[in-house]
Amino acid sequence: MSATGRYRRFAVEGPRGAGEWLLFLLLLPLSVIYDGITRLRALAYRRGWLPVVRLPVPVVSVGNLTAGGTGKTPMTGWLLSWCAANDLKAAVISRGYGGRRSVEPLTVCAGKGPMVGPEEAGDEPFLLARRHPDAIVVVGADRVRAGRMAIEEHGAQILLLDDGYQHLRLARDLNILLADAGRPFGNGRVLPAGYLREGRQAAGRADLLILTRADVAGRQEPVLDLDLPVIRTGHRLSQRVVPLRGTSLAVDRLRGRKGVAFCGIADPEAFFAQLRDLGLTLRETVAFPDHHTYPPQSLQALNRLGEDGDYFITTEKDAVKLSADSLVRPCYRIGLDIVFLQGRDILEQKLKVIRERIRKPMAVPKDLLDILACPQCKGKVRFDEDNAEIICESCRLAYPVRDEIPVMLIDEARTI
Repeated sequence: MSATGRYRRFAVEGPRGAGEWLLFLLLLPLSVIYDGITRLRALAYRRGWLPVVRLPVPVVSVGNLTAGGTGKTPMTGWLLSWCAANDLKAAVISRGYGGRRSVEPLTVCAGKGPMVGPEEAGDEPFLLARRHPDAIVVVGADRVRAGRMAIEEHGAQILLLDDGYQHLRLARDLNILLADAGRPFGNGRVLPAGYLREGRQAAGRADLLILTRADVAGRQEPVLDLDLPVIRTGHRLSQRVVPLRGTSLAVDRLRGRKGVAFCGIADPEAFFAQLRDLGLTLRETVAFPDHHTYPPQSLQALNRLGEDGDYFITTEKDAVKLSADSLVRPCYRIGLDIVFLQGRDILEQKLKVIRERIRKPMAVPKDLLDILACPQCKGKVRFDEDNAEIICESCRLAYPVRDEIPVMLIDEARTI
């Protein structure tokens, strides 16, 4: 197992042996400090000490509490497909991890396939643009600006915030939390002693929880003490593989041949296990760090392993950074899709509410608006149609409207 794999096992399952327990105790004070910082940051946004921006179209956020490996990209892809099937013009807003670093937003896809390569877009945004060429994909460190670009320049009706659970600056209409069904909160500690970006209490911000890989045989799902709707999904590899050069073929054409599997993703062991479940014989497996760029030395190492094998196989995310000429054996990419096991109707119902809001702009009756007052100053308020909020100009507070009902609670208001 690679160093990355050993750390993931340590952070997810907990320490084993005296050496790992010593490491855990050394890292624990750093985790306590980091946990305190994330709690204070969340409190600052909740209390209005840091401003929250609401854009004029609905925002659906997909994210997790762990450092990766829960299947955000397949879930975002499913949401894109759902929006397309329901005649909604959706845009993915991503930080573009692994691509260029710039505050200026960059359009990766404007409805006609990728416009830039993965080195600029980042792995996941480029992959989404290739799999969903009719979609809009915009990346940028400032996701508020990226969202505005998607709306103003590309006419997006709904924004899908990829890996957005910790991006508290942008208000969202549906907050989806993903977690691995086997160990949804790792060993329970935040980084670096654990695998959490935030403490478990942050799950309370979610509108629903999607447990991924809930179909893995032999897994015992932990008891979750969360007041959230729970949806269960599985991840299935495609039954077809696509070479870096050429046309696709059925995966069973690779059975009985010696393969070398490699990837640079958050949970490589899960990928290798799924390949074996398809009946593939893997002579070697190589786990690179997440978002690996495959410099010449990595390709040379793979080619040495490939000399005794018949083919290479990797993920779609990794394949976008490779060329057929760089490897000594044919290299195939295989896709990953999300499959709903339980609760799909819960998610679709919430999405349908958003769809109807887009088709029928929200309004607050004038007679109701006349009797509403700001709970803080008792003054008059107005309705902001663009953002679907009740505004108190005196207090500079914006109160949300949910299901056409004004929520006139100070704790729910944001500072403007």
